[in-house]
Amino acid sequence: MRTPIFGLAFALAMSLTSATAFSAEKVNIGAPSWTGAQAIAALLQAVVVERIGGEANLVPGNNATIFQGMHQGKGDIDVHPDVWLPNQESFTKKYVDEEGTVTLSKNSYEGNQGFCVPEKFGKANNITDIADLARPDVATKMDSDGNGKGEMWIGAPGWASANVNEVKVRDYDLLPFIDPVRAEESVKTARVKDAIAKDEGYAFYCYKPHAIWYMFDVYMLSEPTYDPANYVMVQPSDSPDWYQESKVATKDALKNVQIAWSNSLKERSPAIVEFFDRFSLSADDVSSFAFEISGKGRDAAEVASEWIANNSERVDGWLGL
Repeated sequence: MRTPIFGLAFALAMSLTSATAFSAEKVNIGAPSWTGAQAIAALLQAVVVERIGGEANLVPGNNATIFQGMHQGKGDIDVHPDVWLPNQESFTKKYVDEEGTVTLSKNSYEGNQGFCVPEKFGKANNITDIADLARPDVATKMDSDGNGKGEMWIGAPGWASANVNEVKVRDYDLLPFIDPVRAEESVKTARVKDAIAKDEGYAFYCYKPHAIWYMFDVYMLSEPTYDPANYVMVQPSDSPDWYQESKVATKDALKNVQIAWSNSLKERSPAIVEFFDRFSLSADDVSSFAFEISGKGRDAAEVASEWIANNSERVDGWLGL
């Protein structure tokens, strides 16, 4: 009887050791406020939990908080799920290039940024270009607080893109006609829905990928073609006089969007880092995923699990299987 008992004990010890090693795969994923980032964060979490068998938590935070957490390397925040470049270049230059504490994925999808109006409002008032928002008749129809100026949502607090858009409103000579508004993205979505329902004027910062393209009939306005000579953006993290030192009078260049993670994660959770290194999505993936969450009001974890089940071969590729 001694040999079978010894064998059973050895097998149990080995299984416990393996389980301990497997459970050591742990990651805290930053969850910024915009829908696409939350969708990707939920997907990363689901893959780690369901396919790697590790632990993954979502930690709300803005860009500065998430990059600082990755830089410190203590595991408080390990991953940024949606780094837009060059919007967040001040962070990547500091932590990826200079400090060498953060890794940026090689795989990216394409992002496009601009300003949108509801289709019905835009067509009824012949609004096709950003300069049309400076027409007094258009501004009046976008004025909801009675101060004689229209309101335009430029992004959420803490977004680098909101800083860019604040400078754009000034350099496009819109300030006499438009008040730039910062608020959480949920406020913008509710305002777009309300404006369409009431046939009111509204304009807002928009980007692709995003759920809004599946939710409402909206379109993006034209802007002057991207010109680096007229696109000099200094972020608040670079200078306290960022607003005065910046000049942005052209459309943004198309963006590269990817994930980033703390270099310290490789030692703590190597299997998760290998997954991140292979991870890739398309803009259409992100838009449809975000629509399921914000457009249909579904639980992000449920949508992520469903997506994994329907795309098992792609997930296998991310895991090197």
